[in-house]
Amino acid sequence: MTLPEKFNDPQGFLLGVELVSTRGTMVETRAAKSVAFAEALAAHDDIDWVSITDNAGGNPQLAPGALGDLIRAAGREVVIHLSCKDFNRNALESEAWHLASLGLHNLLALSGDYSGRGIHGGAKPVFDIDSVGLLTLLAQMNSGMDVTRPGAKNNARLGATQFNTGCVVTNFKLRENEVIPQLLKLEKKLECGARWIVNQIGYDSRKIHELIVWLRQRGWGDVPLIGNVYVLNPRVAKLFRTQKIPGVVISDELAALCEKQDSTTDRGKAFFLELAAKQIAIFRGLGYRGSYLGGVHRIEDVDRVLEIERAFDPDDWKQFAREIQFSRPEEYFCYEQDEATGLADPERARFDLSVAGPATDNVTYSYRFSKFIHGLMFEDGKGIWNTGKKLTAKAKDPMQGPGWMRTIEHASKAAMFGCKDCGDCSLPDIEFLCPESACAKNQRNGPCGGTRDGLCEVDDFECIWSRAYDRAKHAGHAAQLLDHAPVMQDQQLRGTSSWANTWAGRDHLSNPIKVQKAQQPIPVTGRAPLKRK
Repeated sequence: MTLPEKFNDPQGFLLGVELVSTRGTMVETRAAKSVAFAEALAAHDDIDWVSITDNAGGNPQLAPGALGDLIRAAGREVVIHLSCKDFNRNALESEAWHLASLGLHNLLALSGDYSGRGIHGGAKPVFDIDSVGLLTLLAQMNSGMDVTRPGAKNNARLGATQFNTGCVVTNFKLRENEVIPQLLKLEKKLECGARWIVNQIGYDSRKIHELIVWLRQRGWGDVPLIGNVYVLNPRVAKLFRTQKIPGVVISDELAALCEKQDSTTDRGKAFFLELAAKQIAIFRGLGYRGSYLGGVHRIEDVDRVLEIERAFDPDDWKQFAREIQFSRPEEYFCYEQDEATGLADPERARFDLSVAGPATDNVTYSYRFSKFIHGLMFEDGKGIWNTGKKLTAKAKDPMQGPGWMRTIEHASKAAMFGCKDCGDCSLPDIEFLCPESACAKNQRNGPCGGTRDGLCEVDDFECIWSRAYDRAKHAGHAAQLLDHAPVMQDQQLRGTSSWANTWAGRDHLSNPIKVQKAQQPIPVTGRAPLKRK
């Protein structure tokens, strides 16, 4: 049975295990353990798929396709992580063709961690497109990509691929303006072709429940949702506490509890394996489609986690859900707490995306002025739209528009927004915040998952998408924050006038991408808590 078939079979609870790649070739001594673990995973009857990371942490490692081909040849389903940090859109397409040719069709689409240290220092990150753009690209490939060149007489369409694409989401964030944009971006990923979801590492059952409640209430309850279970140890817990792993954080309480354990002893190791088994039981009880087990490097540890979980009584997960609620002070929750269960109360939402919110420090006079000017200049048929269009068409260089206007544009946008002259402006998409000057990853389709309590994972300034959410909420259109997506910036417009490009119909605002969904699997409906195999 293929992985898409397993995801959509209501019987059984699925298990994926993460395999972290290694640096060097597969014949390196250091790779021997990874290869041996891969072979053991491939031979394990209780494992439904093996998930292979792509340069985790932004560090250079063996491409996941190498180990993936080994596991696929052994008859096991493989999920390949494909991220945007190291490849531009052309290289991502090339890699996708390569994986499809190897028979590796299950892809987890990621924006990716900011690039880490490589040979002779830090590598330059790419982020030409993000996870939304990558999912859009893969969906086009699944539909048979149109590669007709401009001016060609006959249409040229490539054969359709069969990618089974997944995505990642995190709601383990501290503030409302972090959590809600993450969930809105998840919905955009699903609209653009993601067929299944893995949640980020976290240790709060109320947040875990909130995610599935949000999906059900927003009309996405049939999408297979996989719960992330990471086996901790004192060293890793300490690392997670520093938030040096983008998007992963644990509370002081859990960190202190982990620090008391000695993972070199049987007792200490048993604590962490039992914690993982309890999380699997919670995911099963809440109606998740399966679990994704990481932080393990020996098949014996996988077996022990499964053995512990199988020994639980069917209703034990309810008590475990009360135990594993390691939230942080002042952490934002989308729903009030149900006193009877300790989980989210679906009937008492704490958010209303249709209601205008109060002004915050992010709702500035500059923002209000920018909205006014944009409405005056760039609404088709209104204000000075027709005048700007005529001036652009008559200019000596239509790509730049009239010289005097180009000077005004460059000076004003540089002063107000730190404009980098990309020529394909996303200011109106992000509530008049520039993704090139104020986002380390140039995220144009919603936030990445790496924010640290509202701050960028790379630089200590507030995430532009948190700021954009505050502005959109104040204006009463937070629900439409990502209606513009997907956006793929046209690099050929760099250094030209974005004003002229809008009036001439050359930029993404004038030519929105039409989402081409590949055929979705038949959804599972009416799912109750899943039975053990």
